[in-house]
Amino acid sequence: MIHLTSTMKKLILHWGEMGTRWGINRTMAQIHALLYLSPAPLHAEEMAATLSVARSNVSNSLRELQNWGIVKVTHVLGDRRDHFESMKDVWEMFRIVLAERKKRELDPTLAMLRECLAEAQKERHPDKHTQERLTEFLHFFETMSSCYEQLRQVPTPALIQMIKTSDKVRKLLGLAAK
Repeated sequence: MIHLTSTMKKLILHWGEMGTRWGINRTMAQIHALLYLSPAPLHAEEMAATLSVARSNVSNSLRELQNWGIVKVTHVLGDRRDHFESMKDVWEMFRIVLAERKKRELDPTLAMLRECLAEAQKERHPDKHTQERLTEFLHFFETMSSCYEQLRQVPTPALIQMIKTSDKVRKLLGLAAK
């Protein structure tokens, strides 16, 4: 079991709460926070003891975090157990999480909206109002998908610079927050 400072506990608990709001298992989010904060890779038993959770829950959470691509297995000399570490670059981690959410949430929604619109257009007595709503919804999701694809290609330093200069652009356009 590793020693957690009160600050570490606070972040781990908060990350777990945020995880549930994002539709992610609380323990999975807490494990991610623990690994992100840890200066060295941890093995599953350490995580289970530190967080007071079942070893099986840790295993399932680690598998899912690995599937997301933000946690990886590593080995420690003299220890046969698998150890785990979190990606430390928050920008890259954000990009991976965003890509995963797009794949799991946005892409299926786009496919379903396209199907619904195609079906609505084939109906014998088409409902124009529903078709208009579906078309508007579809265009919105296609625009967001396109926006994501464009941002995904921007190198991290340029993305940071874009974000930092966005307030200046808003001021120039007279859109500054009041």
